[in-house]
Formats: sequence, structure tokens, C-alpha cells
Amino acid sequence: MSKYLIEDPADTTRVAHLAGVALATPFQLQPDEVHVWLADLDQPPADNLKSLLTEDEIVRAERFHFEKDRKHYIVARALLRKLLAAYLGTTAGELRFNYAEKGKPALAGVENSLLNFNLAHSHGKAIYAFSLGRELGVDLEFIREDFGGEEIAERFFSRGEIATLKNVPPELTKEAFFHCWTRKEAYIKARGEGLSMPLDVFDVSLLPGEPAALLRNHKEPAEVTRWSMQSVPVPDGYVAALVVEGHCFKLKRFSIV
Repeated sequence: MSKYLIEDPADTTRVAHLAGVALATPFQLQPDEVHVWLADLDQPPADNLKSLLTEDEIVRAERFHFEKDRKHYIVARALLRKLLAAYLGTTAGELRFNYAEKGKPALAGVENSLLNFNLAHSHGKAIYAFSLGRELGVDLEFIREDFGGEEIAERFFSRGEIATLKNVPPELTKEAFFHCWTRKEAYIKARGEGLSMPLDVFDVSLLPGEPAALLRNHKEPAEVTRWSMQSVPVPDGYVAALVVEGHCFKLKRFSIV
């Protein structure tokens, strides 16, 4: 049995069978809420969830070279289907997706649904975000100790971000790099741009301990007031960022355990 663990102590714990075909009751999402879910992709058996995927999703899974990556993809997609089904009051296997020109997924054939979603997974963990009528994007990254981000930063980050990163104490450089990267990824995913949007045309905050923020968009200044950006608490060794259209919403965090 899997738990929907609401981390807000003012709420209560809900219990459901995520590995089953359908949930007994729909899960409620209010217009003034954004729900973020964290999942461990090594926990549910991939073989039990593969039947929920469509043929094209299975083809994508088979493209992964390593078995662990294939299993993580299968579990991540199946859990997305389970969560969407819980919000919509339907079965996971019935859901179909459309993909925008730049690759952002959306529900297909669900009439009058305002449900928006986004997901990311890295190194055995997954993060999902859901809202009603608000565009949103989320990103999750594992902080690799053997990763040299300086060259990537020089190539992709804005001049202001590069300057800030160079002044970060050496022991915090990797964390600062991944804060910057996840915030940029979450922003372009929220916009539905994919990597077609140059990463150096906007600035985000990146210093460890500094609030996540879209500081400026050099081509579209009004973007700063359109979006909310924040870090999401995740297990040690990971960083995550969430970008949501608009302001004044209540963030609720859940874990699939």
C-alpha cells in the first residue's frame, strides 16, 4: 500500500493503491493550489506498472541503454498516469498525451480539463507538479560530485550568472551551479520552450540559501512579474525548482512512499 503523505501538518494523510489500476476516489486539487509530489523510482516494481504504458511509451523506454534507466522511465511514466488518473477520476491506462511543438506534454481527449502538469526525474527520484489553469514547470537534478559545471556555465549561463558563480566559495560551487540549472530548466519548461530558448537571455538567483527567483528576462521584462519561482525541498544530494504562472497560491507537498 502506498501513502499520499501530505507534509503540511494542517492536512491529513490519504491512502491509496498507486500500484493498482485505479484509485478508489479522485484526489482533490483546488484552483488556488499547486501540488508537488516526490517519488522513489526504485520502490515500485517496473514490471507491475509497464502494462499502464502505451506502445509509444514502451518504445521510448526500450531506447535506454541501461536496464536501470529503462525501469526508472517506466515507473516515472506509470506514476504520472496514476496521479493524473487520481485527479481526473479515471483509469491510468485510458490517458493519452499530446506534445507541443517544443515537446511539453499535455493531456489529450480530456474535455474541459484545466489540469496542467509537469515532471522530471534524475538518479532514481522523480518530481511531479500539478495545477488548475496555471502553466508550470519543474526540474530535479542529482548533484554529481564528479561533474565539472564551469564549462557548461560559460557556454549556457548569462553573464551575470557566470560572474556570480565565480564568486561563490569553492565548496558551494556545485550546489550553486545546480540551483541555477534547475531554475532555468523549470522556467523554460513552464513556458513550453524546451532548449529552443537560449539560457543566457534570462537570469535566475543561484546562491545557496538565497530564495529562488527569476531576476530578469532581457528580451521580455514583464516575465518577471508573470511567474513565481521557488526551490522545492528534496532529499540530500538533489536540488529541485518549481516555476508557476501567477502568484498567491498554496503549495502542497506530497511523497509517494
